[in-house]
Order: sequence, then structure tokens, then C-alpha cells
Amino acid sequence: MDKEGSIAGTTVVTAEEILPAVDNDYPDGGWAAWLTVAGAFLALLCTFGQLNSFGTFQSWYSDHQLSHLPPSTISWIGALQLWVFFFSGGFVGRFFDAYGPRWLMVPGTVILVFSIMITSICKEYYQYILGQGVLFGLGVGLLFYPSLSAISTHFYKYRATALGIALAGSGVGGVVYPIMLRRLFTACGFEWGIRISGFICLALCSLACCTVNSRLIRVESTAPWFQLKHFRDVKFMLLVIGSMFMSLGLFIPNFYIVTYAVARHVSPTTAFYVLSVLNAGGIIGRILPATLSDAFGRYNLLIPCAFLAGLSTLAIWSFADSLVTIMLYAAVYGFFSGAFNALIVPCIAQISDIREIGLRIGMLYSILSFPSLAGEPAAGALLKLCHGSYIGMIALSGSTVMIGSLFMLGTRIRINPKMLARV
Repeated sequence: MDKEGSIAGTTVVTAEEILPAVDNDYPDGGWAAWLTVAGAFLALLCTFGQLNSFGTFQSWYSDHQLSHLPPSTISWIGALQLWVFFFSGGFVGRFFDAYGPRWLMVPGTVILVFSIMITSICKEYYQYILGQGVLFGLGVGLLFYPSLSAISTHFYKYRATALGIALAGSGVGGVVYPIMLRRLFTACGFEWGIRISGFICLALCSLACCTVNSRLIRVESTAPWFQLKHFRDVKFMLLVIGSMFMSLGLFIPNFYIVTYAVARHVSPTTAFYVLSVLNAGGIIGRILPATLSDAFGRYNLLIPCAFLAGLSTLAIWSFADSLVTIMLYAAVYGFFSGAFNALIVPCIAQISDIREIGLRIGMLYSILSFPSLAGEPAAGALLKLCHGSYIGMIALSGSTVMIGSLFMLGTRIRINPKMLARV
């Protein structure tokens, strides 16, 4: 295969130009590959799909179990979920490179289901912090990273498409869970509503454990867990810095869009559907841009989608004062933020050795754990500081996401500065 080709007069830049020589004989299909995609879809539906739905719990706890606490305090539960999930990435990625996905996903399923069941009997704030925050985040990490890393070993030409389909599972989960949980809480009570969702996770994650597999031969490595050579890679570090800014503001709408809608006189029952609309937009955002990126370049799609996610927050959410405009913002933001979530992994893989994809994905998410931990409580603090006005929170979310996209542009320029290059 030539390193450069031409499509309609544009320069085509392939990964071989920027990677050391590796085995690039990817099957790009077959039963094992597509079963891995299907299993990852189920795993992400139960894990990242529930993370995307924390706004449901934020609103429920504010009105019920934790009504005596301010929103910024309650949001620490979800922030810890994100922090543990992200921080576990470095360790999980290294274990994946050495042992493959199944040794991680089976204990991940056990921890995830246990955390859900233990949440159903929590009474005190610290119990929610430990059960729903720490344990749940760890279970998500043990299922999320191996699933996506395994897909990258099966696909090269259609890697972004395959990852986009798998990541659409998180969008489907984000649509289903807010509606399902709200109805279960009303019909069965909080305790049994949570337990039923736990049994669903047990069934789906068990299927994922059986179907997700890695194509690589497992070789135990004695190399350090964090190698300094990765921090000397300018392309990778610009991507990391951009992602840090992105993660500071990216999940704020998922946490606060429901309470924002209620504050704008939308009924609590209807407000839960706003979060589902946001995540429904994310389903399309995870599939369509990812599919297009295999033809037009992954960075060429990642950067504008990330920038427009931040711009939509500043331009639409700032002025959304009715159900229609709030729904419009939720759909638009869900689309562009979903595109970022789908494209960041194939963009990491594009500038990485296949034997280090798991490690680099994990390193990125471990670093992102710290701004992710700060973002939601900072938004809650701004809400309190502004005496109930959401404008400070919106400014934080939109501006940090837009700044992050500019650093990612730096990575794209380092790969190939030509404007029409497919990167």
C-alpha cells in the first residue's frame, strides 16, 4: 500500500507515515471482529450509558434521599464516578496489552453489578460516595477500556466506524436509562428500581465478556507502566492537553441539564426526557461522524465537532428558556459531544503503535481524571456563587471545550499542515 495517495486532488496521509513498522494485516471484519463490536456495544450501554445518565440521579437525590445537601455536594458522587473511571485507564490499559480483555471484563462485571446493588440500600451520603461513586467508576473502567482497545486490534481501515458503532451503545444507554430509571423509581420504588437495572447489567455485561476478544498474542511486558517517551511525543501531548480542557466542561450539561430544565419551569417528569434527547443526539454523533472520518480523516472531523460542541453551549444554552430551545440545545450538543467521544479513541490509535494502543488510551484517560473530577463540582459552585443563575456554569462548559479543540488542531497540524490533507 502506498503511503500517499490522492482522492479528488487531496493529499491522503496514512498511519504508516507516523508509526513504527508493525503488523498492519488487520482483518477489518469477520465474525470475531464484529462480535467484539457487538459485545463492546453492550458493555458501553451498561457502563458509559449510565455515566451519561447521572443527571437522573442528581435530580432525584436533590428531591429525595439527599435533599438536605446542595447540588455541588451531590455532584461529587458523579464526579468521583468519572474520576475513578478515567484514572483506572492507565492500569487497565497496561493489563489489557499484557493479558487481553477477558481477565479485566469479568471482574469488572462483578464490581459493576455489586456497586449497583449496594447503591439500592445506601442511606447516607458517604455510602453513595463509596458505592455509586468509587465502586461503580472502577467497574466501568474495567469494562470500557478493554472493549474499545480490543476493537482497535481488529480494524484499521474501518476502525473509526467500528468504534463509533460500539460507542453508540453509550448513547443508547443514555437514552434508555433516564426514562427507565424514572419509571422504575415511580412504579417499584428507588431500591427495586436500582436492583432491576443491576440485573439487566449482569445479563448484558456477561454477554459482552463472552464476545469481546483481542486479535493480538498476549505477551507479558516488563516495561514501566508510564514511559517517558509518550510524554515526549508532541502530537500525543497536544491531544492530551486538548482533551484535558475538553473534559473539564464536557460532562457539565449531562449533570445539570435536567435541573436547568426544571428551573425553567419544565415539569420534572418532562425534564428527564431532555437528558434522553441529549443522549439520542449522541447516538447519531457517535456513528455518522465516525463513519465519515474513515473517508475524510479522523482529526478533520474531531476538531470541528469538538469546537461546535463548545460553541453550541455558549450560543444556544445561554439563551434556552423554553422546552423547545432546551430540547434543541440538548440534541445539538449531544450530537457534537458524542462525535468527540467516538473519535478520540481512533485518533489516539492513529498516532500510536498497535502494541501500545491500550496503554496510550489508558494514559490519556488517567490524566483526564483530574479535570473531570473538578468540572462538575466547579459548575455546582458557580451555580451557588451566581445565586441560582446558570450563566457561569454555561460559560465554563462552553469555553473550556472550545479551547480544548484548538490544542487538538495543533496535533492535526503536527501530523500534516496541509489544509486538504486527510488526517
